[in-house]
Amino acid sequence: MKLNVLSCDSLRPDKRAIANCILKISLNMTASLSKELTEILIEGDAVDIEISDRNSASGLRALRKLSIDYEIVA
Repeated sequence: MKLNVLSCDSLRPDKRAIANCILKISLNMTASLSKELTEILIEGDAVDIEISDRNSASGLRALRKLSIDYEIVA
């Protein structure tokens, strides 16, 4: 399943927690790439990630818990 991660609405976003969440739920993601995508997201640009269908419910819940807006692409 592909996600378009749009923004983070938290007043003080926890970059480390967001990077760890992206790394944990994404397919074929490295730690350095998840940190880079987190920086892009915090700056206000959208990023695309792919998550496995098996972990989709828990992954989406983790994103909502971090106040991250997303849309499901496919």
